[in-house]
Amino acid sequence: MREYLVVFLVAGAVTYLLTVFAREIALRTNAVAAVRDRDVHAEPIPYLGGLALLGGLVAAYVVARELPFLSTSQDFVFQDAGVVLVAGALICAVGVVDDIFELDALTKLGGQVLASGLLIYFGVRYYYVLDRDGGQISLVPSQGALLTVLVVVATVNAVNFVDGLDGLAAGVVGIGAASFFLFCYQLTVINDATRATTAALLSAALAGACVGFLVHNSHPARIFMGDSGSMLIGLVLSASTLTLTGQFSASELSTAQGTGPGFLPVILPVLLPVAILIVPLVDLLLAVLRRTRAGRSPFAPDKQHLHHRLLEIGHSHRRAVLLMWLWAALIGFGTVLASLYQGPLMWTSLAVMVVVTLALTFVVPNAPAPAFMAEEDD
Repeated sequence: MREYLVVFLVAGAVTYLLTVFAREIALRTNAVAAVRDRDVHAEPIPYLGGLALLGGLVAAYVVARELPFLSTSQDFVFQDAGVVLVAGALICAVGVVDDIFELDALTKLGGQVLASGLLIYFGVRYYYVLDRDGGQISLVPSQGALLTVLVVVATVNAVNFVDGLDGLAAGVVGIGAASFFLFCYQLTVINDATRATTAALLSAALAGACVGFLVHNSHPARIFMGDSGSMLIGLVLSASTLTLTGQFSASELSTAQGTGPGFLPVILPVLLPVAILIVPLVDLLLAVLRRTRAGRSPFAPDKQHLHHRLLEIGHSHRRAVLLMWLWAALIGFGTVLASLYQGPLMWTSLAVMVVVTLALTFVVPNAPAPAFMAEEDD
């Protein structure tokens, strides 16, 4: 655990420092977010935050290779992590070009598929899915490749869609990465397996990078991650989940403390990658349905995302972001809790989390804000 903390801190510190340089590069290349009707910022903000995030991830990877315990892990741990970072660099490069020159949606989709193909070529893909009884259904290479592309592309675009408020995407993904790290680490503890896994390494580094970037990206933001950042962190998060089926057996993935065989503990670990990003994925699905029903392109921008609706019902900018983070934490950590544990305490904890989150979402906007919060939100 201590070495993963080092990975987290290195990723955060390097990302924090590199963000200053990324902002300067963005200003020099005119990679700036102009103010549009659907935006909530009132002045142009530099893009290219993805460069700093990538630098933080690479720094964490390099340091991890030199740590006493992680450096002795099996070769595939760093090999798979390296493949993910190379694919991340590729999709980040596509995002950088988009941040500067504004690529069309199909070109960006091509870059996402190409990065997914790179993962598949080097063996970072789904190898099986779990059945109802906890057994595994092996996937032929074509099936595994198709499922991998679908998950990676969906996650990348979900993160991109939710990147509409200062600190929102970085916070949601950082929380998702932290909850996924907890799942991976506890899975090794429960199965008495080595603590060194690709998924834990990548998720710890990703959580740290997001925290480091948030210092500059929280409201009022001094820099945006842009497509270079949103596509990068979406790919790294989804790719880290892919490595589970390559490094754990079906019986290990379906293990939950205090549970016998049954559908719930078996299926939840499989759904965990989707559950972590359920908020942006729901937002993505609603956006596609909304736009296609109106006869518009599913990629056409609008101002009806979930975070826009939170602003409409009375939340301030900062409070809307905090609530989206809270929902992400409820779903991410709640799924981890239900996947690994059972019993009255687990269900009581989940119920309390849900009630608190609902109350903060729908009751707080109608309550008078304290004077210090009113001044802060102005």
